[in-house]
Amino acid sequence: SSAEPQLMVTRVDFLKSKNTRLHHTDAYDNQSLVARRGQGFEMKLFFNKQPSASDKVKLQFSIGDKPMKTQGTLISLNPRSGKDCDGWRATITTSSSKECLVAVTSSPNAIVGKYSLKVVTGSNSYKPENDAVYLLFNPWCQEDAVFMAGDAEKNEYVLNDMGYIYVGSADYIHGRPWNFGQFEELILDSCMYLLDQSKLKPNARRDPVLVSRAMSALVNAADDRGVLMGNWSGVYTGGTSPLVWIGSVAILQQYYKTKKPVLYGQCWVFSGVLTTVMRCLGIPTRSVSNFDSAHDTQEDLRVDIFLNENRELLSNLTEDSIWNFHVWNDAWMKRPDLPAGFDGWQAIDSTPQERSQGVYRCGPSPLKAVLEGHVYVNFDSKFVYAEVNADKVYWKVNGQNKYTKLAVVTNAAGKHISTKAVGQNRREDITMQYKYPEGSLQERRSMQTATSFLSGSRSGARYASAIVPRARMREDVSPSPRDHEEEPPKPEVQLEITSKSPLYPGNPIDLDIIAKTFAPKSQTINLSASCQLQSYIGQIKANIGCIKETIKLESKSEAQIPLKIAADKYMGMLASVGDEDLIKVTVIAEIEGTDKKFIKDVSLTFQYPSITVEMPATAKVDEEFSCAFVFKNTLSMALRDCKLCVEGLGMFKMTSFDEGDIEPGRIIKSKIICTPKRAGEKKIVATLASIQVKGISVEKTITITE
Repeated sequence: SSAEPQLMVTRVDFLKSKNTRLHHTDAYDNQSLVARRGQGFEMKLFFNKQPSASDKVKLQFSIGDKPMKTQGTLISLNPRSGKDCDGWRATITTSSSKECLVAVTSSPNAIVGKYSLKVVTGSNSYKPENDAVYLLFNPWCQEDAVFMAGDAEKNEYVLNDMGYIYVGSADYIHGRPWNFGQFEELILDSCMYLLDQSKLKPNARRDPVLVSRAMSALVNAADDRGVLMGNWSGVYTGGTSPLVWIGSVAILQQYYKTKKPVLYGQCWVFSGVLTTVMRCLGIPTRSVSNFDSAHDTQEDLRVDIFLNENRELLSNLTEDSIWNFHVWNDAWMKRPDLPAGFDGWQAIDSTPQERSQGVYRCGPSPLKAVLEGHVYVNFDSKFVYAEVNADKVYWKVNGQNKYTKLAVVTNAAGKHISTKAVGQNRREDITMQYKYPEGSLQERRSMQTATSFLSGSRSGARYASAIVPRARMREDVSPSPRDHEEEPPKPEVQLEITSKSPLYPGNPIDLDIIAKTFAPKSQTINLSASCQLQSYIGQIKANIGCIKETIKLESKSEAQIPLKIAADKYMGMLASVGDEDLIKVTVIAEIEGTDKKFIKDVSLTFQYPSITVEMPATAKVDEEFSCAFVFKNTLSMALRDCKLCVEGLGMFKMTSFDEGDIEPGRIIKSKIICTPKRAGEKKIVATLASIQVKGISVEKTITITE
């Protein structure tokens, strides 16, 4: 009799639609199976004959260039014995004559990345046509370091592919819609490419701490041909202005296709792309905006601000700066590499500001460490602590190298730290997760902890700061007899800056400065106010006006001083700057006959006319509908060289229209026909940018049904 034919596999069915639903990966636009680690998935094996008791069947999952069992990059599973291999196992759940259903469970600490499968039967091996299995972090698995308990939280921080990034200034915050798009075509592959670029050893790819640190470096192109090139110059020739992007998808797709850095990004773009990459890999992540963010190059927890004789800001004396806002990310994970108590949210930042261990990257830094002042905790907690806690010190510069200290504003940095709320389209203030209330006992303790680690680390700091004691070094940290929850005593003089009407480009700046005194006797106050056009990272573009007045205030009274600046003082500058600028107003009150000084500043952002979106409220999958974008220029000036960009995830790719010049009163209308590919709530986002006006954006939701 002829020899019995050898056992061979003829087909493997990855049961993609069933597995991806169970693994919360059904949204990925990818031909292969996408699974999460530590959770079972099923596969169906088809054979040429019924396996006999002696036939050997092995499933081999391999990852990387040289798969080896000792490295954990080659997993060989015997579904008949169900034996454990590096925390993985396979078991046969059902079998009929020529097929069997195999359940594979990977380790909750498995290497994350793209595996390929081979099924070995005796001396034969079978490689499916599409042999790839992507394995991601698993926030649904309790044993995974990124486990997150709440479903609403996971829906937001892992599965939501849309959101907002908060920009503007501490006084005028607005949400910029952002499409994270982590499930779109090629995004998962671009993340796999980034993992390969990161040069992380296979074992390091198990660890969200090391993966998130590597991704914070790779999203910027500063050292490693990463995704985005930063540019804060206002000149964006040869690339896309950071203000034009409306999401991460076009950026990551272009990067993956060209393997070259994309031009250009600023902080919210870096943060948006990092959120996309991290959510795509399965690590819960949010974009976080910090208003009045200190960039403290001296690491002495203070930002020095210099004024000339007219009390106008001077920009070129220090590399320290206060950014009107800065956007970074929080990623959720356990920290087994640290002492207990530092699990949970970790700050990571992909905007290239300072090198960390030789590379432009930042974090992960535990929010708990920042909150408690443990600035030595890995990684870069000192830098993050300064961003949210630094003081502002104002100096008067009199001639060459003569500095007089005018005033100290404690805790000037770190206001309204913001992220999108879970499950709602609104801003959530998370400042309390970063710092204790100003003046509270815990804040003083945290400050003391931080300064005890920082003092003595730098000697001979630049300028006169070395000889000036830090404003907040309070010796007594035992509770004061006064209950610390009480309001601090009111200052003798309070300053307020109010805007009479919203600030539209082309209109005059019309403000009131109100000085109130609480002192029992009358006072003479020398008041100076100056206005500057500033970029969001605090660079001064132009001085556009200042006033000096001497006022006499009776006891417990107030005075109002108008500050009016004609539009032509700033309009020319607006057009020459490629960024979304704001007006910074600084007021200093000096009480005659004393050395008391009071300082108040405010950042005013421009308001713009809006875009309207005309489209149906609902539509069906694979049926086209039209969507129109209408914009009327209600400003008193023409908008030059306008460009409209629109994107609808799962409906159409980012598309742009050149609208030319839009004169005052003119209406433009652009139309797009789209065919939705997926059911659910979908959002269309549009932005309009011109030479003078940068960030007009709008979004509209549509419900797509099957």
